[in-house]
Amino acid sequence: MTTQDYNHCVDQYADGVYRFILKNIKDEYKAKDVVQDSFEKMWNKKAEIETTKAKSYLFTTAYHTMIDAIRKDRKQTDLNDDDFNDQPTQNNYSDLKEVLHSALEKLPGIQKHVILLRDYEGYSYQEIGEITGLNESQVKVYIYRARNYLKKYIGSMDAIV
Repeated sequence: MTTQDYNHCVDQYADGVYRFILKNIKDEYKAKDVVQDSFEKMWNKKAEIETTKAKSYLFTTAYHTMIDAIRKDRKQTDLNDDDFNDQPTQNNYSDLKEVLHSALEKLPGIQKHVILLRDYEGYSYQEIGEITGLNESQVKVYIYRARNYLKKYIGSMDAIV
């Protein structure tokens, strides 16, 4: 991969990688750090990467970097406003986007990752498998389970609208 190819990858894929990471870790600054680390890793290995596989390499690297960041954060304890707020809340949603966001948050990590890669970013089952390290049938099973959960969580569309 040449420097020009690398710059083209930055221009073409930076937004998609950022959206994917941000959807998963919900912290703008951490997402930017993960994306920057991913592009740095790609730069360091640019001589070994084929231009045709740059997108896959980038998303795979970003995915693994994100997992490392999540593991690191789990070891640290954060206090947030929810720890101090004992007021009960009522979840009456009228906005479909909020309902989908809430439903995605309740999915287990791997199911959330594969759903975001498939339905938000448009990757094929094979590409998702390469990014996550799963085989194609595992990807299909996780997507199936996640979609079933989302259907049950959301319920009928008449109840939402």
